[in-house]
Amino acid sequence: MEQHSHGAGIPLQIRSERPRSASPKDFGAISIRDEQWRYLPVERLGGLENELTPFSGILSHESLPLAQSIGSVALPEDLVAANVWSLGSAREITLNDGDFEIVSIESVDVKQGVQFFIKNEPFSKSTIVLDHKGSGSLAEVVEIQVADESELTVISIQNLDKDSVITSSQFAAIGKNSRLKHIVVSIGGKTIRVVPSVSFTGEGASVEMLGAYFANGDQHIEHRPFVDHNMANCVSNVAYKGALQGSKAHTVWVGDVLIRQAAIGTKTYELNRNLLLTDGARADSVPNLEIETGQIEGAGHASASGRFDDEQLFYLQARGIPEIEAKRLVVKGFLNDVISQIGNEEIEQHLNSKIAENLEGTVN
Repeated sequence: MEQHSHGAGIPLQIRSERPRSASPKDFGAISIRDEQWRYLPVERLGGLENELTPFSGILSHESLPLAQSIGSVALPEDLVAANVWSLGSAREITLNDGDFEIVSIESVDVKQGVQFFIKNEPFSKSTIVLDHKGSGSLAEVVEIQVADESELTVISIQNLDKDSVITSSQFAAIGKNSRLKHIVVSIGGKTIRVVPSVSFTGEGASVEMLGAYFANGDQHIEHRPFVDHNMANCVSNVAYKGALQGSKAHTVWVGDVLIRQAAIGTKTYELNRNLLLTDGARADSVPNLEIETGQIEGAGHASASGRFDDEQLFYLQARGIPEIEAKRLVVKGFLNDVISQIGNEEIEQHLNSKIAENLEGTVN
């Protein structure tokens, strides 16, 4: 595990300096003193901070081979991910040119872990959907190896039962002149935490990290995207949009971008927007940008959270549209910028329907 000295008892605040290890013993107990856990009470993790058992739910691709290259993309940054890693049962998924794979992951129990290693072929263009559903509490680790001169789209959907818990640490390494589109959609589950991290293994690569989420009732939905610009002439664009409904709904977005000294010619931008539909809903939004070289094309970030536009609602109602339908139209339009990027009409319609159902639900 990497060692760092910042003074006894002082938690690490810089994303790039976090210790990384495959062993749970190298991580202390989860505490709100640690920046990566400051917004998420440990009691909401459903026991995932403890020893886990291998995934025993329903996996649409049951015959996946064991992965041979785990750890070649990245190592865990936190205790929960290390707990998954210690199970030693990662499954490997290889994508060929033209593939559109949907992997259904249905959890049925508590305190379980699952791990995937995803890779594609050079010069290929393919898509994979990780469709998470079910009950209980599930911790996941995903490594994504994007081959040189290729295009890969990875879509992670969190749509579990209302009392479920899911955490997912997703690490991607992007090859020379390659493109990764990474889309996260989080809707169902009591606690959802997705941590996607991207680095580069060759120049001229690009990544687009998109996210859409709808927090309802007392849901806690947390996303922490990280782009590590460690190669020259690479591009990243991060855009997450969320809507919140309910006095106890809570979302967290922490966007980290690091431009290292070697990453000359970098161009990057990160954006987070939150739409607050009811009083009491809380959206924490923290963009972070570290720049170690001045030889870049551009870097910026923006964050905003605001209430539902009553004037827009009145405008629609004045034209005979019922209030609930007017809200549905506004929220759909707000989140559809991301959902429409999935590229599969059936999946997009299903997600929009789930958001509409949640919007009509009774919340406190």
